[in-house]
Amino acid sequence: MTGPTVMETYSVSRLRAQFPSLSAGGALFDGPGGTQTPEPVARAVRDALVAPVSQRGTHNRYSRGADGIVNAARSAMGDFLNVAPEAVVFGRSATQLTFDFARAIGDLLEPGDEIVVSRLDHDANVAPWLDVAADRGVTIRWVDFDRRTGDLDAEDVARVITSRTRLVALTAASNLFGTCPDIPAISELVHEAGALFYVDAVAYAAHHLVDLEEMGADFVVCSAYKFCGPHLGVLGSRRQTLERLQPRKLRPSTDNVPERFELGTLPYELLAGTTATIDFLADLAPTEGTRRDRLARSYEALHRHESELFEVLLTGLLEIPAVKRVGSPAVGTPTVLFTIDGVPVDEACRLLGDRGIAVGGGLFYAHEAGAWADLGEGGIRAGLAPYTTSDDVRRLLDAVRELADR
Repeated sequence: MTGPTVMETYSVSRLRAQFPSLSAGGALFDGPGGTQTPEPVARAVRDALVAPVSQRGTHNRYSRGADGIVNAARSAMGDFLNVAPEAVVFGRSATQLTFDFARAIGDLLEPGDEIVVSRLDHDANVAPWLDVAADRGVTIRWVDFDRRTGDLDAEDVARVITSRTRLVALTAASNLFGTCPDIPAISELVHEAGALFYVDAVAYAAHHLVDLEEMGADFVVCSAYKFCGPHLGVLGSRRQTLERLQPRKLRPSTDNVPERFELGTLPYELLAGTTATIDFLADLAPTEGTRRDRLARSYEALHRHESELFEVLLTGLLEIPAVKRVGSPAVGTPTVLFTIDGVPVDEACRLLGDRGIAVGGGLFYAHEAGAWADLGEGGIRAGLAPYTTSDDVRRLLDAVRELADR
């Protein structure tokens, strides 16, 4: 007996009905920059705002309400990242969390130690480490990538790791090209050197279920708004790893893990929305089992759905003579960067927007990647999201052909 088909497990029409914003009729390929919000998530945010919630604690129903929201969000993100709830840290954004953790990790470093960063990464996983290196007298070593394809291999990392390497920071998926390095293989190299491994999964988590243990990461960071959630950053680790770090914080605030990394009062409404987001993702392909089991099944169905659409999109773009793909990673997310001969990137994005098609244009904070690959103004970025349809793909291809013909 064969297993269920994509259509049996993944109904894009059922999914789209839960996104009020899609009624505006746009074809949205700007998911790599941020996704739309489903109604259950928005409702959870609203309900938390008007619920009896106050400062966390146990003395009254209001404080217990806040505590319940926080604990539920830690449990949900623990299931999502495959980490223990007490190893989940919340922050305003992935960028803010990385700056905070870079400072805490930097306090363990000495002059002459080395941090390895890559030219493929979003600057949010580069600039914080450059700052720490400058402050602590630490050496920065760079991992290069293939300028033509956008690929970054384990061998590229192996070439720069030394006995003085104390941390390697690397993306699990390039937000520019979509490149997915072999994180588990790279993790082995990092840990053989006795270093810590900080993985940016912001562009990865929208398309692949994160598994800190399988990745072999010591830290993994993501942003809920990239996978249909609210604007909130989340970091997952291990309790014993977090206990090694002492962040800069207010003196009276708790020293307990993970709370000592969360500066100020948490945004309870966004945490409630994050829990609803994980439950929403677990129901993309309705099935039974634990939440982690359901997430795995849903992501498998999502991957099949996006892979089929992306093949159509990529094939269609490459059939247009005036279109040039920028980068061609061997393994990547359903994200493509391209240009149209004779049409500046910014103008192309505006003209596509006039036709109700949302794409991004530029370098998207991949500062080092743009300079290393000499990309100039960058490119047009089109990425798939859970609610993307074959009709959306057709609309984009038709519009690009029209611009190319002009």
